[in-house]
Amino acid sequence: MRKLFGTDGVRGTANLHPMTADMALRIGAAVGRYFRREAGGVHRVVIGKDTRLSGYMFENALTAGLTSTGMNVLLLGPVPTPAVGLMTRSMRADLGVMISASHNPACDNGIKFFGPDGFKLSDAAEIEIERLVEEGVEPSQAVNIGRAKRIDDARYRYGERIKSSLPRNLRLDGLKIVIDCANGAAYRAAPEILWELGADVIPVGVSPNGTNINEGCGSTQPRTAAEAVVAHGADMGICLDGDADRVIVIDENGSVADGDQFMAMLATRWAAEDRLAGGALVATVMSNLGLERYLESHDLTLERTAVGDRYVVERMRAGGFNLGGEQSGHIVMTDHATTGDGLMAGLQFIAEMVRSGQPASVLANQFAPVPQLLRNVRYAAGQAPLEIDTVQAAIRDAEGALDGLGRLLIRKSGTEPLIRVMAECEDVTLLEQAVGSVVDAVSDAVQV
Repeated sequence: MRKLFGTDGVRGTANLHPMTADMALRIGAAVGRYFRREAGGVHRVVIGKDTRLSGYMFENALTAGLTSTGMNVLLLGPVPTPAVGLMTRSMRADLGVMISASHNPACDNGIKFFGPDGFKLSDAAEIEIERLVEEGVEPSQAVNIGRAKRIDDARYRYGERIKSSLPRNLRLDGLKIVIDCANGAAYRAAPEILWELGADVIPVGVSPNGTNINEGCGSTQPRTAAEAVVAHGADMGICLDGDADRVIVIDENGSVADGDQFMAMLATRWAAEDRLAGGALVATVMSNLGLERYLESHDLTLERTAVGDRYVVERMRAGGFNLGGEQSGHIVMTDHATTGDGLMAGLQFIAEMVRSGQPASVLANQFAPVPQLLRNVRYAAGQAPLEIDTVQAAIRDAEGALDGLGRLLIRKSGTEPLIRVMAECEDVTLLEQAVGSVVDAVSDAVQV
């Protein structure tokens, strides 16, 4: 069992365990040891971050830990998470590190790792790194201490890669696009790239101050961008999260489309062009039943995984699939990138608008979703509400009520101290009763 790592790296409130400077130094030293198992040669790691105030602290602590074990560190500064995956491969690094808590509030932070192939680390690798953390720092000899160097053009390198994912003759002239960067990692890169492609850009969430990332903006709070789309008469809007690996699309009417609608559009378009590898889309257990039915009506398959974009990617790699993602907006296109890339996905959506001549409101409404309800219950450290008898009984009762009519999914979040209660059912009254009964049971349990 992993103690430090969740579904997407190590994450928590800054200056509280495990997200302390001391722990970051120890983690840096542990991953340095892990990736320096092969003797000889030059060992290199790239580090990116988002715009959180605590990013400075963790950048320095990780650099200290890594260089103490002989790793040379290349500091990219504020860049999207997919840029770290890209730069890890292109700079022939042993390791990539992204300092970000993604969609979480500014008081949180996290550390994500990429292997030399640009893909996130496996569970087995994370378990081994945790073991090395427990063993403690094992520094190199003084003559073997690593160096640190800042890379000033990382976002430009990333921008060129993003633009190369589109047809060379594609331009966005005449399109008015709202881009919401969540005051996060893409606050400079995303508006620049859209402008360079010819779009009339209306930027939102591009004034980070260290404490306003994801605050009233971004993929988890798209209302500000939706209002901007309507106010400016824009053709569509793109909402990114704090580290820009998610995307939520807003159509010209200000309506919000989630990742399921996005993936449905891409899957059928790619299948029509014989580009969809394996005739399948990979998504998580959270994706709507309506998406599964829609794909089946087009003779396509939905491959489901556990929640977490890295589990989606692992299934894609194992099955030879090239399109996957999450309802929350991670869209993974392994023909172009090793992880979810919100801006790249958004550009693929715009490219389809240009190619087809259809508005965003048509492309973002591919299927009628089955009514779905998700509610979260926060719990305190040390609590295990899902192990309590009354909660387990409530879950059994709700499953029985939904049997044959819908489905119930209960899980602990891998990124926040939350119990997520989700259900789907055509009968909205039954849906609300099933979710409400479990939420009430969990709420009562965590208040004891």
